[in-house]
Amino acid sequence: MLVYTSQITPRLQYIFDFIGKELLQEGFQLTTDKLTFAGDTGPCINYSQEKKNTQEFFLSPNPLLFQKDIVAQDTECFEQDGIKFFFKTAGDLPFDIFAASFYLLSRYEEYLPHEKDEYGRFAYQNSLAYRGKFLDIPLINYWINDFREKLKARFPSLAFKISSFLFLPTYDIDIAWSYRYKGWWRQLGGFGRLLIKGQFSDIGKRIAVLRGKAKDPFDAYGWMNQLHEQYKLKPYYFFLLADKRGKYDKNISPGLPAMKSLIEDHIIRYPTGIHPSWQSGDDENILRTEIARLADITGNPVVASRQHYIRFTLPDTFSKLIAHKIGFDFSMGYGSINGFRASVASPFYWYDLKNETATQLMLFPFCFMEANSFYEQKDSQEQALKDMKHYYQVVREVNGTFIMIWHNSFLGTDELYKGWRETYEAFIKSSISGT
Repeated sequence: MLVYTSQITPRLQYIFDFIGKELLQEGFQLTTDKLTFAGDTGPCINYSQEKKNTQEFFLSPNPLLFQKDIVAQDTECFEQDGIKFFFKTAGDLPFDIFAASFYLLSRYEEYLPHEKDEYGRFAYQNSLAYRGKFLDIPLINYWINDFREKLKARFPSLAFKISSFLFLPTYDIDIAWSYRYKGWWRQLGGFGRLLIKGQFSDIGKRIAVLRGKAKDPFDAYGWMNQLHEQYKLKPYYFFLLADKRGKYDKNISPGLPAMKSLIEDHIIRYPTGIHPSWQSGDDENILRTEIARLADITGNPVVASRQHYIRFTLPDTFSKLIAHKIGFDFSMGYGSINGFRASVASPFYWYDLKNETATQLMLFPFCFMEANSFYEQKDSQEQALKDMKHYYQVVREVNGTFIMIWHNSFLGTDELYKGWRETYEAFIKSSISGT
């Protein structure tokens, strides 16, 4: 489909590529040549300040895609037919879908001055999606579906892309075992804490695990495998392999044979990626070491990642991942609230706003993490199940990719997470069966 615009910028090319691939079998073809546009007799879009002919789909552009700097934008939201919009403009749509989608996908607001949360991350309260009350829906997908219907009505001959819904469960293995393989010093510390708290029954459980008389509370791997086989799921696993234990890195030592065996057992079943430690966010050498360690264990190049604690800063974190040949990242979501951080339920290439260039790093956005429900939102299991069903449904309605995050700790037998395994299984069963 031919599109006329006065100027083709990197921002403009990027967002027309994304929306074109979401909408059409052959995407958009951009031109700045008025004669070429005037001579075309097929379906066309005029993305400029002046109308050219009566057959075109006209949209007067917001300046954002033609700018080169990063400045605060007027993103006042308005509502029409129950859908939120911003960047209101003239034309056959009530807003500039291309500029607004670029603003959200590029995470433009995360490059502007903003408050940090307690972990030094972009606080979700700063986001337009939260303030505009559309964090719980994939708004860009809604816009694209509405755009599709309007284009169909104007150009019935257009060949539109038919997308398929995908459910992709993913797991972060932060702490592979609760009691086992922690070394004598950490074991003594664990027993000491239980004694101080008077949790004598837990002492007995810990001893039983260490003597091989009981299963470790975080060892849910066999149960997870059975669940995947029963419901024909194809999950993704991310392993934390930090050398040193830290405040936020409490994994089992990656040098232990048991840890290597666990990873080797998973790579024959599932795709795996690196879960860069908190420490790696401060030291690129640590990131390099952790990626190399996983590659050595699996015997394959490491191409996928998800940041521990969803700790990333734009553009630095993603630039480092690209430098270390990571091609797919699963961190695009919040580590403190569930919802759509980039307002989309489709994988998309990261746009490096600082360097004004589209990259080959594909981002897979998630919208639900059980740790957010449990630790941050303080949800009951019933509320968490309701939220999972909501996110599953809204993504399914737009034929998007529904990605959720779970941890082995929640799916084991630890008393702290009692009932969460059953909640997860109830969600899987109801989703697959459609009840």
